[in-house]
Amino acid sequence: MVAVANNGYRAIAFDFRGYGLSEQPAEPEKANFKDLVDDVVGLLDSLGTNKAFLVGKDFGAIPAYLVSAIHPERVSGVVTLGAPFILPGPNAIQSHLLPEGFYVTRWQEPGRAEADFRRFDVKTVIRNIYTLFSKSEIPIARDDQEIMDLFDPSTPLPPWFSEEDLSLYASLYEKSGFRFALQVPYRTLTVDIGIVNPKVAAPALLIMGEKDYALKLPGMVDYVRTGAVKTFVPDLDITFLAEGCHFVHEQLPEQVNPLIITFLDKHSI
Repeated sequence: MVAVANNGYRAIAFDFRGYGLSEQPAEPEKANFKDLVDDVVGLLDSLGTNKAFLVGKDFGAIPAYLVSAIHPERVSGVVTLGAPFILPGPNAIQSHLLPEGFYVTRWQEPGRAEADFRRFDVKTVIRNIYTLFSKSEIPIARDDQEIMDLFDPSTPLPPWFSEEDLSLYASLYEKSGFRFALQVPYRTLTVDIGIVNPKVAAPALLIMGEKDYALKLPGMVDYVRTGAVKTFVPDLDITFLAEGCHFVHEQLPEQVNPLIITFLDKHSI
């Protein structure tokens, strides 16, 4: 945000409903990705912003692309990090091709992640997730494990993620809890939101780390590297960073920021 602001752009960050400092929906379990699309458009309306570039990390890529597909007149371009275009629905992710202990499968089961996380304080949960998900292997638990059991307490934080960062992130989840974060994305990832043959006409940039565990998800490498993703996002540039992990923007900001700024400069009117 500082980098793009320093280059003359207005940077806006917000917490989706149910996250961080935003309010909790009255019935979180009824929410899905379409609600997040509405949040983005509502935010732009409230700020009097007709058109914007959308930047999304991981599951944030989904509403970023969906806003562009449903409301193309509101989007100048899309940048996503760690995740390509994915349409929520039964085929969004091929969990059946991975063991039952796959973290997405585990977190989709009502109550299971809650019980797993409840064994620890919020700061420990965030520490464990950041450390586990910065590796190049997909987090998969054995039958006698939960996802939090995969973490080795002797493992230090990644060098690019400070104790100060951890404390700030934890404070936000201490306020919001994990209820909505488990609903969207995990428990609504397979919910069809009624979009048929989506097309993202806006220019787009996908930045992924070569060491991102997400590339090991079934079909992901072929989907991205063969350009099959361009079926949905025709005007897409893809950049891989050799040492990048799933949190590539936090890990390598000196490489990611110039890529984003160059994209903004190229496609700004």
